[in-house]
Amino acid sequence: MNFTLSESDLLLRRTIRDFAVKELEPTARERDAKEEFSWPLYKKLGKLGVTGLGIAPERGGSGGLLQTAIAVEEIARSDASMALSLLASLSLASHGIEHHANDALRNHCLPPIARGETIASFAFTEPEAGSDAANIQTTAIKKNGKYLVNGSKTFITNGDIADTFLLFATTDRAKRHKGMLAMVVERGSKGLSSRKQTEKMGMRASSTAEVLFDDVEVPAGNLVGGEGEGFKIAMQIVDGSRPIIGAQAAGIAQGALDLAVRHVRRRKQFGQAVADFQGVQWMLADMVTQIDAARLLVYRAAFLRDQGLPCTKESAMAKLFASEAAMQVATQALQLHGGSGYFKASPIERAFRDAKVTEIYEGTSQIQRLVIARRLLAEASSHR
Repeated sequence: MNFTLSESDLLLRRTIRDFAVKELEPTARERDAKEEFSWPLYKKLGKLGVTGLGIAPERGGSGGLLQTAIAVEEIARSDASMALSLLASLSLASHGIEHHANDALRNHCLPPIARGETIASFAFTEPEAGSDAANIQTTAIKKNGKYLVNGSKTFITNGDIADTFLLFATTDRAKRHKGMLAMVVERGSKGLSSRKQTEKMGMRASSTAEVLFDDVEVPAGNLVGGEGEGFKIAMQIVDGSRPIIGAQAAGIAQGALDLAVRHVRRRKQFGQAVADFQGVQWMLADMVTQIDAARLLVYRAAFLRDQGLPCTKESAMAKLFASEAAMQVATQALQLHGGSGYFKASPIERAFRDAKVTEIYEGTSQIQRLVIARRLLAEASSHR
């Protein structure tokens, strides 16, 4: 068992850290205030090869899920919003297309995504299909060799800027998960539109939108997998994406800890640095321990996924622990900033807001606990 990253992975981490500090941090607060996604910065990530992580080399990509996790964590440490835009394009939509679509779709969609010229979106969530993932209402009815899609999606990351959508719909609402299918839909399709959703608490510089489908015609060749396989494909995709949410959460937590350490070393109270108080040191010790545990859970799940091994429970554990650690660490970091941390001028305020949603999207903490417990009980039954 080796807990040491390879030299190439360490180089990737240093490269992304340097980019995040120099390119993302200086404008993160402004973009958060304006709720503004930056295409120029995203395209710079493309030139670094980050937007192609986990995509096959023949389609312009490199690396696997572990490398995706490393990059997302380092980006989130400075700018959680950019990390979200990236991971939604990669670990949800693009990796889903890479692992489940036919060669024609892969070769058509993925090269420009890998180069950072376009961005992808995972169109799953609906007003009545969040935690109840099988309750999809968007329909895809086959007619004359094409699918006619009608319905709407909500809270879709990259929904108003994506060129490629990995869409989940149903052929028959009464069939619930058994009627679900997945397909690629491209921007510019007649009847496809989007409306940006604003005023989010956090992740404000990552674009979120409602995506609408009004008699959108989709070629049968754009089907990913077969009819009735959509739910299974979606669950396999989130097995790979939940560790990346965990990586994002670990990055937010690390960024919050960085800010807290910097503040308590500079701030003086009662004639000494705040960092010299034992109570403060205990808080810092708990925070760094939580972050390290979260990172190790993320790396284990990503490693299992890259090896093609089962990782449903491990992925849920990584997402659950890392997201809750992010919220706890951000809360403690804000506490250590005192009153100054409560104002928008302080970057810890943004980290605190960004952390919360990691406990909500891609399966709430409650859903993760259900996944973990059910897998645990199934494993126990198999060993009886």
